[in-house]
Amino acid sequence: MIRSILSVGGWTMVSRATGFVRDVVMAAVMGAGPMADAFVVAFRLPNHFRAIFGEGAFNTAFVPAYARLAEAGAEGDAKTFADRVFTLMLIVQVALLALALPAMPWVVRALAPGFSEDPARLDLAVALTRITFPYLLFMTLVTLLSGVLNAHRRFAAAAAAPILLNVAMLAALSATWLFPNAAYAASWGVAVSGILQFGLLWWDCRRRGVMPGLTRPTLADPAMTRFFKVLGPAVIGSAGFQIAAFADTIIASFLPTGAVSALYYADRLYQLPFGVIAIAAGTVLLPEMSRRLAAGDTEGAHAAQNRAAGFSLALSAPFAVAFLTIPGPIVTALFQRGAFGAEDAARAAGVLAAYGIALPAVVLVRSAVASFYARQDTATPLYASLTAIGINVLLKILLTGRYGVMGLAMATAVSQWVNLALLVALAWKRDWTAPGRSLGITVLGVAVACAGLAGVALYGMGLAEAIVPALPHLREVAVLALLGGVGVVVYGALLAGTLAAFGLRLRRS
Repeated sequence: MIRSILSVGGWTMVSRATGFVRDVVMAAVMGAGPMADAFVVAFRLPNHFRAIFGEGAFNTAFVPAYARLAEAGAEGDAKTFADRVFTLMLIVQVALLALALPAMPWVVRALAPGFSEDPARLDLAVALTRITFPYLLFMTLVTLLSGVLNAHRRFAAAAAAPILLNVAMLAALSATWLFPNAAYAASWGVAVSGILQFGLLWWDCRRRGVMPGLTRPTLADPAMTRFFKVLGPAVIGSAGFQIAAFADTIIASFLPTGAVSALYYADRLYQLPFGVIAIAAGTVLLPEMSRRLAAGDTEGAHAAQNRAAGFSLALSAPFAVAFLTIPGPIVTALFQRGAFGAEDAARAAGVLAAYGIALPAVVLVRSAVASFYARQDTATPLYASLTAIGINVLLKILLTGRYGVMGLAMATAVSQWVNLALLVALAWKRDWTAPGRSLGITVLGVAVACAGLAGVALYGMGLAEAIVPALPHLREVAVLALLGGVGVVVYGALLAGTLAAFGLRLRRS
């Protein structure tokens, strides 16, 4: 299983790396002003809906159901089930697109009401969102095809598809002169990438003989009935999390210009370990646990969950330490150039530090929630999610007045830990999770290694700056790279040493 996680994580790392290049170019070209704020809203809107109706809710309902049919040897039933879901999703997404495009001015006002005070920024956001919104249709279908491939233990194409988003946006940004401005270029890059990603997944499914086709939609099939019973709570649960994201954008739209962009750039760094590690682990763990539980191997399912949780924590903890100890140098080195100034960097650094508190929890949630989704219980995670979201929104209202945009991220951090605690407690009560000795030792090893890494970050920055000579360009990047290299060695040595002291090592299996 760890090999599959590494495969998904490797492709996702390429995606995040190209995404980082994309964001560096965007920051240099658009900065963190009105144009960037308008594009961020246009980019976030289809992604919010995709998270609600697509990858979040859909994967939790479809993958276990499809995997169970395939595990039972009913390939014909699995294919029929996929065909019916594919047809219904296509119909729903086309209808949603037809309704949303003419209503886009009201949709954007609902998402970013603060933009109403700046008509030019509002008009730009509406125009850009009309360009990006069709991306939702293609990405919802991509999610379906990814679920089919994942159920057959084929992960590479789905993990590699997001690279096309970054490539398309970079290509569009490199030809900005063809568009009214850089925001229009980036928006068209988003729209084209949806078609490219769908094409890649369509080709891989066709090649493997598992491509769903159009059929007569019906809800009378028992498999479809069970699917929608699971999907309903999952959609509400995904919507609950997205409410917090909507709240971020709504509140930030009332803050000074640049707040929306600060959230975006900090979130992009925060999403790097989340996307590479948590999503990779969750993508592999859910079908793995579903298959083992379907075969009656509860102990094996719990062992797989423990390995995924320990592996995820060990890889994500260094990022949390870095975000908490040196957020300023990170944002300055990576983004402060061109139109992105020192004030923009300072604002984004504060948000990044708050996100660092959330990172371990948000990574572990993907492993914890598999206890329920693998058993097709989407109602319990829904209750946990809505409780956490209620706390999140309340804290956003309370903290933003005092801490500004950083208060939004602080509220997110608290809610993620609440969500994780509720999921673990509820799964433990039902005997749906069984943390073992190896997971406990891994947590201890990570804690020891993080302490050493924090020392390197806090006390090594001055030494790194003294060692790196004055360079005409990118000196901050060189300093950060040197510090990061030393940190990796220290963290890895302390983690490996602690695990070895207890006779344990992370296995690639």
